[in-house]
Order: sequence, then C-alpha cells, then structure tokens
Amino acid sequence: MQDIYIDFSKYSSIKIGSNIKVAVLQTSDFNAKLDCNTHTAREDVGLSFNKKPLFYNNAKLNFDNKIETKKTSYINIDSKCFRIIGRANNLLVSPNANNLAILGNSFNYISSHKDYIEIGASVSSLQAFLFFKKNDLMGLEFLQSLPGNIGALCNMNAGMKQYEISQILMSLNINGEWVDINHAKLHYRGRDSNGVIFAARFYKLKGFRHELLDTFKQMRKTHPHNPSCGSCFKNPPGSYAGKLIEEAGLKGFFINNVGFSDKHANFLVNLGKAEFSDALEVISIAKQEVYKISNISLECEVQICK
Repeated sequence: MQDIYIDFSKYSSIKIGSNIKVAVLQTSDFNAKLDCNTHTAREDVGLSFNKKPLFYNNAKLNFDNKIETKKTSYINIDSKCFRIIGRANNLLVSPNANNLAILGNSFNYISSHKDYIEIGASVSSLQAFLFFKKNDLMGLEFLQSLPGNIGALCNMNAGMKQYEISQILMSLNINGEWVDINHAKLHYRGRDSNGVIFAARFYKLKGFRHELLDTFKQMRKTHPHNPSCGSCFKNPPGSYAGKLIEEAGLKGFFINNVGFSDKHANFLVNLGKAEFSDALEVISIAKQEVYKISNISLECEVQICK
C-alpha cells in the first residue's frame, strides 16, 4: 500500500475539494494475483487513469482469502477502514475526509475467456467500451457516454435509460470472492451487497450495436458541460428528480457558484470556486423544497465523503 496526495479541486469531476492523502491499493495488498501465462500485471506507483489496460487471454483474478467487511465500498486493511473512491466522477469530498483509497494499476487489465470477458475494477469506461467495440461485443455501448471506471460503474449499476450494466454482467469479484450477479444484489443506481468490487465478468456476446451510439449521444446533449458530479439525485419511482427540482423552482438555483444547471435541473454543477459546504447546502435545500411540494424524499445519487 502506498500513499499519494490528490487535489480534489482538480481530480473530482465537479472540481470541489482540497489536497487529501489517498491510499493506492494493489493486488499484493490483499494476497491476490492475476493467474496468467504471460507477464505479471503492473503495480507501479500512482494512478492508472492515463494508462491503457494490460490485455490477457484466460487470466483470472484470484484471492488467497476472502476479505471481511460490513459496508459497501469499504475495506479493512491494517486496522483501518478505507473507502474506495474510484475516479470521483460522482463524488463530493470534504476537506476533512480521511482513509480514502483507490485501486491501483494491478487492477487495470482486460482478459478474454471463451464465454466471458473479465475486466479489472480500475479499467476506465472508455477502455472497456473500445475493447467491446473492437471485438464486436454487445452490452457496453452506453459506456462511450459515461465517465468512470468499471468498479464504480458496477457498484452503482450505471446506465442510460433502460440500458444498465447489470444486463450484461455475469459475476463480480466482491471482497475476493466471485459472486454470481443474482447474488450481488444490484438495483437501480446501486447495490445492497457489502464490500468492494475488484473485477467484473461480462457475458461474451457477439454483435456490437452501432445503432445505439447516436441514441446515447443525443441523451448526453441534454447534460451540462460545466464541472459536475453528474446526476445529483436518483429518480424516485414514477417520477424524475430533475422534474421535481424544476417544479420546486430550483432549476438554475446557485449558492456561491454551485447549484442546479439551467440546462438539466438534476445536474449539480460548479461554475467556479465553489466549496464543499456550499454544495451540501444546495443539496439540503433541494431535498427540503421538493418534499414540501411533492411529499417525496429525494435520495442522493452523488456520493458524499465527509
């Protein structure tokens, strides 16, 4: 385990935060390894975000022991409980946050098998998309339009409209154990199983759906281009968070340059120099005002690290 410092005012997608120590966790920290007939996955220091994944045939991630933990996205190492944060695409991080961690370069791999594709949690959405496209595989076309890494995207069951990552998932490596998707307990924008996702296995289905790319591109046109944490709230059953925020008169509402975009009301955006406390206040006001007019309690999709 190695420590680095990340400036979340540059690293997070909403550009809010400060310089905070973050642990980089590798397979060796868990007595795990990628069983393969070729070279060992890299464990170099730092972030894997600008590195292409290593490619294998028939490599499998194996852990000597299952890891015990009682919370989703948290892991216990050396008597400390770390929160895995991924690429911080849907994250608000307090200046006082501690014990944050990311999975390092040894989890940045893609392996092809007869019936499935295994992808490490650190692989970016773009790299996974490009691999599926190049190899004429279906199921991850929407990842061209979604930022993040595979671990985080599976963790929140990411998707666009009726297309979700769980539809193509076969199993997840959670806490060192391969768990069938039916037992991983994924649901709309989340999961109920405890622990950390280290890798995912996707069904190997031929037929990349090129015709869907324009559909996803059109969906993205409604999204603002300002620094943003993406969708701030989950859509409640039978309604849309953006519609409820707009009906509450909060579309375009800002405090110190952070607020709900006038392009899409459910996008929390930062127009510059906003702080963590400002973002929390905006979120709190939205919950209160929406509840007043609709009796609906909005649930955050953005993850908040205090």
